[in-house]
Amino acid sequence: MTENPTPDVEPFDVVDVIRTKRDGSRLDEAQIDWVIDAYTRGVVAEEQMAALAMAIFLRGMERPEIARWTAAMIASGERMDFSALAKPTTDKHSTGGVGDKITLPLAPLVASYGVAVPQLSGRGLGHTGGTLDKLEAIPGWRAALTNDEMMRQLDEVGAVICAAGSGLAPADKKLYALRDVTGTVEAIPLIASSIMSKKIAEGTAALTLDVKTGAGAFMKDEGDARELARTMVDLGTDAGVRTVALLTDMSAPLGRTAGNGLEVRESLEVLSGGGPADVVELTCALAREMLEAAGVHDADVEAALADGRAMDSWRAMIAAQGGDVDAPLPTAQHVEELRASEDGVVTGLDAMGVGVAAWRLGAGRSRPGEAVQAAAGVEIEKHLGEEVRAGDVLARLHTDTPGRLARALEALDRAWDLSAPGTEVPERRIVLDRIG
Repeated sequence: MTENPTPDVEPFDVVDVIRTKRDGSRLDEAQIDWVIDAYTRGVVAEEQMAALAMAIFLRGMERPEIARWTAAMIASGERMDFSALAKPTTDKHSTGGVGDKITLPLAPLVASYGVAVPQLSGRGLGHTGGTLDKLEAIPGWRAALTNDEMMRQLDEVGAVICAAGSGLAPADKKLYALRDVTGTVEAIPLIASSIMSKKIAEGTAALTLDVKTGAGAFMKDEGDARELARTMVDLGTDAGVRTVALLTDMSAPLGRTAGNGLEVRESLEVLSGGGPADVVELTCALAREMLEAAGVHDADVEAALADGRAMDSWRAMIAAQGGDVDAPLPTAQHVEELRASEDGVVTGLDAMGVGVAAWRLGAGRSRPGEAVQAAAGVEIEKHLGEEVRAGDVLARLHTDTPGRLARALEALDRAWDLSAPGTEVPERRIVLDRIG
């Protein structure tokens, strides 16, 4: 009679690993390598990883622990390699905000200088929009590319914005979904390792981080945002990626639109040499950082927007992914105007309220895989510092589903802070600091 083979014996007991961190001790490299691998293989159960994530949330991690955790997540999947390209690579990541369409004009702007921009992007969830959702408002545009298609486009066009393949840091994909339902999303070590594992695995030589803070940001406290930025810069630097971070303001929406097709339209205004001043300012600040890291010094990026070079790169990038660059963007079936009830000056504009309104109108999703409306969103008529008369339009709400309007309007109740006419409004600082 043949006996069953002896099952593989795991080198650690996950309960011991959980207790180590629960009691405030440091996880060693072998424990970290094993727990990430075992979780990816299904040996560590979801409830056990949830307990460990909560222990990390409460007890924190030291820099060597975070670095090893990140490396283990990278090792769970494949790594891309752009060394065969005849041009330097540089990338950007934003922690997300309301009206944050910066990737759209930024990638082609940087690529117009002969630099490769491999921008692996995601979809929106909740009040922050997703870059891929925005670009899918363009008829024919596709997010899914093979690695060969991506490499060819980087070589021929210079910029690509596409979905990350499932092979990059699969441990992070699994852990991200768990954190979302266990109250551990805000753990800085886990946020930093989640972002940086994917960016390092992506293979870019240089990375510029846009870490947002304020009412509409993921990290509302500036001190927390600064800690996150420093942690990610350290992780990138330790991994050999030239990494800097800009700490930027998200107390009010960026630009005058929040919503997929609306933000594409505004991005085209920027690429045509116009657009809202705050969007242009942040686009140019990030472009200079990305180009400097790629070896292009003292670039006049404003000139590249004004003379059409960046627009040429945009058209080539969109067309390469099947998009019809001359097709009209979708328009909503219903538009509702929100009007002011009194005179004043806009001294505050709640980014979170605007983001939630756009989401409720159909621009965002409440669960992964949910469909979004390409034309839904909020168009802001009165922004910070602008004079308002009673009856003026503050915003226009766009949706294909009029039943969504009431709850969207609820989100905008008191979103505009109006002070007495003539009140001086301090100039908004978009870039608060540079780290790295």
